[in-house]
Amino acid sequence: MTVGAMRYRLYKPPGVLRAERLPLLVMLHGCSQDADALAASSRMNLIAARERFLVLYPVQDRFANLQGCWNWFDTRAGRAQREADALGAMIDRVCQTQPVDPARIALAGLSAGASMAALMAVRQPQRFRAIVMHSGIAPGIAHSSATALGAMRGRRAAVPLEALEPGQHLPALLVIQGTADPIVAAGNGAEAAGLWAAREGAVAGAQRTVQRGKRYAATVTDYRVAGRQVATLCLIEGLGHAWSGGAPGVGYSDPKGPDASRMIWAFAARQFAGATTR
Repeated sequence: MTVGAMRYRLYKPPGVLRAERLPLLVMLHGCSQDADALAASSRMNLIAARERFLVLYPVQDRFANLQGCWNWFDTRAGRAQREADALGAMIDRVCQTQPVDPARIALAGLSAGASMAALMAVRQPQRFRAIVMHSGIAPGIAHSSATALGAMRGRRAAVPLEALEPGQHLPALLVIQGTADPIVAAGNGAEAAGLWAAREGAVAGAQRTVQRGKRYAATVTDYRVAGRQVATLCLIEGLGHAWSGGAPGVGYSDPKGPDASRMIWAFAARQFAGATTR
């Protein structure tokens, strides 16, 4: 399907009733990927069928970026902002034409998709209840393709996030980052969580280590203020630039990591709890 010049795939669980209003998870693919590739590696549709939510997979046009990357970094020329707004228009269109509860929308991305998700969150914080960055760069660190490369290598200093309107909060953030990522330096994950926490005045809780069976171990840190979860940083030991716990035999997918898709839905569901349609 297409909105404007941008294509997308939409997964809808079976048996949706006319009166239902379901959560929506928007999934932004990484470079050299498309919607089908991200759906295959993440297997998010299987979770959506069981838990009953819709999954929207926008597709970057190769005319906009030859490698299929979202242009999250090109803020100086305004291309990043235009793409973010176009994605917002797509979400609006899907909300108008599909059984979506607009109070329960989450946005997740991998690599360039994660960076675009973060940019959209700071531009339109009221739209989303949860944001997930899997192996991405925080907003404001890069402004061009050259500075993006520096940021990916961990050579760009973070800058504070822009102030929001009084009384407005950023959506809760989950950061998933591999310690062995050769594309996006592992320190970017901590920077993103730290920027979110600083903006909201949150403090880090005690680190905890989680490991299931023979999967990679993860170090998890929660940032909270006044009992509210602001951000969670999940550093996965030994994970490269790949979807953690993804399907085997698929590009940018590592089945040995903890299941990122389950983590994403569990995180989003916690933020959706008690949400009412605006």
